[in-house]
This record gives sequence, structure tokens and C-alpha cells, in this order.
Amino acid sequence: MSARILVVDDDDEIRAMLDSTLRFSGFEVTQAATGADAIAALASAQPDAVVLDVTMPGVDGFEVVQLIRRRDATLPVLFLSARDAVEDRVRGLRLGGDDYVTKPFSARELVSRINAVLRRVELSSPAERSSLVQVDDRLQVDFDNRLVLVEGEPVKLRPTEYRLLHYFIQNPGRMLSHEQLLSRVWGPEYVDDNQLLRLYVAYLRQKIEPDPSNPRYIFNERGIGYRFVDFRDA
Repeated sequence: MSARILVVDDDDEIRAMLDSTLRFSGFEVTQAATGADAIAALASAQPDAVVLDVTMPGVDGFEVVQLIRRRDATLPVLFLSARDAVEDRVRGLRLGGDDYVTKPFSARELVSRINAVLRRVELSSPAERSSLVQVDDRLQVDFDNRLVLVEGEPVKLRPTEYRLLHYFIQNPGRMLSHEQLLSRVWGPEYVDDNQLLRLYVAYLRQKIEPDPSNPRYIFNERGIGYRFVDFRDA
């Protein structure tokens, strides 16, 4: 069955272009011209992913993604915006976006990135998960139930944070290059996006480390990559 994409943009020409491009690539498309229309369309369209403009009158894209995340923690959201400042990108990802593509963009790149975020959802299916992993007395991860416990309390991770932690735990003690992590967690389309990786490592550290500035689990090798603590020797 074709994946369903909700396209949200107040520009009629861009919506029409996106509709044509995505349908040609095999997706089913629902359009919304405002943030309010997008929220209303979520229930009826039941999209598999959302392509969301940032700058819209009334409810803007940043507000929309926050409303989406209150209802659904896993629905992939890809921002599509003319606002290319680093601060805007960081804000979009921090609020719950899975990717941030700046205008102008190529149709091929957009389709590739949509497929990448959809793959990340599929790769979080139960078939890939392992059983309970006890990193130490403080951190446990139950992949069967998608549960991360820090000091006995559940910690909510976004899908990409979960995928990143999963890959780290699958490779304890191993130095993982930036390219490896980006390719395996995000997809081969992202191998040069080191800033994206740094952001998500920082987000993950904030949630699982006792002191993110002095990591206990995720170690950085400058210019090379990251290594997760080898808990097998504990």
C-alpha cells in the first residue's frame, strides 16, 4: 500500500508542485493550506508522514509540530522551509521534527528524505528489537517493549533518539564513525550531515546521562565519531 503524505503549505503553487511530485513517486497525498487545516486533517487523512512548511499565517509549522507531538510521538514530520538559519533548523528538530529541508530543493532530494524517515519508522518495528539490556544499575533498555529506564524511571525518547540509542547498544565499545551512524540511523542520504548527528547525540545525552557535560555512556572522538560504553565488561 502506498504511503500517505500530508503536505502543509500556504503557497498554492508549492502545494500543487509537491502534490504532483509525490504522486508521481507513488505516494498518496492530502493537502492542507494552514496549520489549523493540517491539525484537522490528521484524523481523516491518517498520514504516514507530514511535509510541513514553517512560515504560515496563524498557526505556523513550529506550533503544528508541537500539536502533532502531543498526539503522536512517532509520526514522521519533515520541515520544508525557506528559513535556512541554523537556529531555525535546530528549533525545528528540537520541537520534534525528524528532518529539515530548505527551499529551494530538488524533487529527488525531497522524495529521498521522505523515504528515509519512513524507513526509520519501519526499522523500529518489533522484529529488529532485542530483549532487555542492562547497561548498568542506572540505565536499562527493554527493546521488546520500547522502554528506556533511567534510575528506574521511564524516559521518553523520540523515534530517532531511540534508533540512535539502539544502534549504540548494538555496538558497545566500538568506535562508530559519523558516516556509519548517519547512514545506519538516518539513511545514506545523510552521511555528510554531522550537525544533525551532534544535535541528536546532545539530545540523547540530556535524557540518559547523569552529567551530559561529562558523559558516562556516549563518548566523542573528535573528528572521528562516537563510542558507547562497553557494558559487556561490567
